[in-house]
Amino acid sequence: MKYLVRDKIFAIGDDYWIEDERGRQAFLVDGKALRLRDTLELKDPQGRVLVTLRQKLLSLRDAMTLERDAESLATIRKKKLSLLRNHYRVTLADGTELDVSGRILDREFAIEYDGELLAHVSRKWFRMRETYAVNVIRDDADPSLLIAVAVCVIRMAEKEHEEG
Repeated sequence: MKYLVRDKIFAIGDDYWIEDERGRQAFLVDGKALRLRDTLELKDPQGRVLVTLRQKLLSLRDAMTLERDAESLATIRKKKLSLLRNHYRVTLADGTELDVSGRILDREFAIEYDGELLAHVSRKWFRMRETYAVNVIRDDADPSLLIAVAVCVIRMAEKEHEEG
């Protein structure tokens, strides 16, 4: 299943619908304004919060966390000592690790578990420059988690690019 995401929507205070490949509203991104740290909520069409994305207090560049039902779901960090410039590690609460690698700023990257592709993020399918898709490959994968991971690594890569 492919999900359509528009890049410029993720400003704090902005809300935006992510659509599925049939054009239906699948997830609402709710940018929480006036918070001490960067916070986004990914909600279902009924308004239930599925995943909360938070900047770690130290620095957006260091890590972001994902939470579900006020419990830690995952922590995302740039992978150290990687030959790939854009390589991130997602550590789930149960210890499972996902790898994110590719051209993050170009919106061309993969999310993998143990070498198996879970999702592919790409702009290739769209003519609009600020639009990309998160193509969830596995039927048993959690689309809200994979979309949240994509949003986080893009935010982290952009922040690093701005600072670097």
